[in-house]
Amino acid sequence: MKSVTHLHSERFEVAFNRIQDALEKLLGIYNRGFADLVRIGARRHKIIKKFDDELLQFARLRNAIVHDKTELGYYIAEPHEKVVKRIEQIEALLSKPNPCLSIATKKVIYYFLDDPILKIINEMKHHNYSQFPIYNGGRCVGLLKSRTILKWLANQPESLVKLDAVSVNDVFVFERKHPMVFVPKSYSIFEIEDVFEEAHANKEMIEMAIVTENGKATEKPLGVITPWDLIEIDYLSD
Repeated sequence: MKSVTHLHSERFEVAFNRIQDALEKLLGIYNRGFADLVRIGARRHKIIKKFDDELLQFARLRNAIVHDKTELGYYIAEPHEKVVKRIEQIEALLSKPNPCLSIATKKVIYYFLDDPILKIINEMKHHNYSQFPIYNGGRCVGLLKSRTILKWLANQPESLVKLDAVSVNDVFVFERKHPMVFVPKSYSIFEIEDVFEEAHANKEMIEMAIVTENGKATEKPLGVITPWDLIEIDYLSD
């Protein structure tokens, strides 16, 4: 019968190998050492960067476990149960990454061109939202920023402004286009990160990704993701 410590070693090896497989598939790089994969991945994905120190430590422990064996079934180094559980946590995240909706704001506040602008202004009073998807019928046509509403108000003759008669469209025509994308709910957190990173590489700044069933502007929004969501999210609890 295998000892508990040997079971720890085998669990550790299995998790380590699965992480290497996941990194190869994610990065599209094969026949490279584990440390190289971690370093390359850390430059391309914030998620991998979050765990790069731990992953490199795991690589050193794995070398001790595998390469320093002197006989079958004998391990010169044995990982602690806490270490095994940690590598299995990270392996689960990398092998089966969370869907992008897991980091999205699910309560999507959006408006239509024919809505009264007062609806948005009242929303701004009660929630800390600064941009709102705007729809024309069943299609999203862009974002309306709170600063644009304020700028529009500042440029109106005070005696002539009757907000109850102003529609979203009256203000939206003054809004410039903001880079936004639509992504399917099947996207993982890695894939949504790639969307923002690729735009950044092309010197664009996506201000919002709207998650829908199939990634179409004509579909109901299921969630929204901003660059801030990618920075703030804890991909794995400690």
